[in-house]
Amino acid sequence: MEGTWLSLLPFLVIIPLAIWLKEILPGLVIGLIIGAFCLERSVLPTIERAVATLLKAISDLEHMKVVAFLYLFGSLIGMIQITGGIKGFVQWISEKLHSKRRLLLFIWLTVPFTFFTPMFRIMLLSPVMKSILGKFRIDRRRMAYMIDVSTEPIIVLLPAATAFVGFMMSVVAGALEQNGIHKSAYHLFLASLPYNFFAIIALFVGLMTTFMNVRIGRNEKKREREKEKTNQFHQLGLRKELALVTGEPLHLFFPLFLVLVLTFFFFWYSGTKNGAATFFDAFSRADATLAMLMALFVTIIATAVFYLIRRQPLYELIYHFFDGGNQLMAPIGMLLLVWAVSLTADELGFATYISSTFGTWLPKEVVPAAVFVIGSFVSYFIGTSWGTWGIFMPLGVTLAAATGAPLAMTIGAVFASGTFGAFASPLGDTTITTASVMDLDLMSYAKYKLRISLLCGILSVIAYLIAPIFFS
Repeated sequence: MEGTWLSLLPFLVIIPLAIWLKEILPGLVIGLIIGAFCLERSVLPTIERAVATLLKAISDLEHMKVVAFLYLFGSLIGMIQITGGIKGFVQWISEKLHSKRRLLLFIWLTVPFTFFTPMFRIMLLSPVMKSILGKFRIDRRRMAYMIDVSTEPIIVLLPAATAFVGFMMSVVAGALEQNGIHKSAYHLFLASLPYNFFAIIALFVGLMTTFMNVRIGRNEKKREREKEKTNQFHQLGLRKELALVTGEPLHLFFPLFLVLVLTFFFFWYSGTKNGAATFFDAFSRADATLAMLMALFVTIIATAVFYLIRRQPLYELIYHFFDGGNQLMAPIGMLLLVWAVSLTADELGFATYISSTFGTWLPKEVVPAAVFVIGSFVSYFIGTSWGTWGIFMPLGVTLAAATGAPLAMTIGAVFASGTFGAFASPLGDTTITTASVMDLDLMSYAKYKLRISLLCGILSVIAYLIAPIFFS
């Protein structure tokens, strides 16, 4: 379909509704229905189109991998929790973390072991950090922000062994082929990493706010207490369960060590199946999500056997396997709706409309900055770095080729714009998951992060305006 302004309508409805209702789910449903109506223009076909699009989003293989990964990781966390793994780790680490500074330093020191995907770090760190919060009286939103800022902004800057590398290289390769540019996609990908100014600045600001104790916004103790009251029944049950289990840090360390080792192994295995000749090449060729899913699958089986040997009741493991996974059904449902809305927007010609609207009239000196600004605006509305990269990489490379703008810098600006949306948007999977696991109001937490994200975004725009001068 030829793109029109109607392709923006679902996203222009979702954000205001989410802010007004303080819930994102109704906005997503209404946005999906509006997008379907724009395609069908009558009631019954609109319902059919909306349901079909949702089923298409659910049945997509890559989406199914993400959903399975989230559910199984939640299940593993549930098993670890009931066997005393998290409680034992909290008791063990509490003896060593005697200050807020050490606690926050611990978050950053875990990066070398948990850098595969943002979701991996969030799912591992959030339950542990949430358990320690009471001891140090740290604002729950601030702790969630520290975890978030140490995920996507770091992972998008790594050249190998992450879930992003293969996809990022593929969108660069496709855009180069579309424009007849005969250069190495991997070399351009590597060259673009220093130009992801948003990720670099967000990391710098994150470190500054961590170790210089800089506060972002006001503490909202009242809001947090109200949130805790709404979860009172769940929290009471959780405290009773935790009171009945004995702390055993080995029950956390065993599955954590196993999943890390198996993740490396299955990255290598997947990469070699895809034709990798060397160990490091295997990481860039691997199907990252599938590799981590296989590692998680084997880890759960081995961990269950380990817990049974340690005399954990089988019925408790089974119950908390499903209970842990079910705790993530809310973010899983939101992600499925986000994917469905994005599919509807694509059918409305969203990418075509964006490309044709902005054209090739920009001076080459402002192309990277313009690509970043426009991409960040769109990525905030769609909440996904992957979608933004897929939409804007052809546009960015085309603009750079047509105007003579720095190619690597423009590619870096596209990656930066997607990073902004994934980090700042209330539709982003990391925002949704972190808020859910940390028991935070989603819109309140997204608003909290938006302040610092806008500051990093403004500094990034300045950097993109200045850098071409020195590049030339």
